[in-house]
Amino acid sequence: METMRTEKVLDLRGVRCPHVVLRAKTALREVPVGGSLVLECTDPLVIIDVPHFVNQTGNEIAHREQRAELIVFRIVKRT
Repeated sequence: METMRTEKVLDLRGVRCPHVVLRAKTALREVPVGGSLVLECTDPLVIIDVPHFVNQTGNEIAHREQRAELIVFRIVKRT
C-alpha cells in the first residue's frame, strides 16, 4: 500500500524573523502528521530561529541546505 506524503512549500524570501517562524507555525497546521513543510528563506537569523521552533514543537528538520543567500529547511511534522 502506497502512502501519499504531503509537502507544502513556503517562499519566505525577504521575510524577516520572527515572521518566518510565525508563518511556518501557521502553515504547519495544514500539514498532516508525516507531511513536510519546506521553507525557502533569506534572513540569516533563520539558522537560529527555525531549529529552536522545530525543537519546541516536537517536529524534525529532515534537511537543511544553503545556496548563497537562500536557506532551505525541510520540516517533517511529527505531532
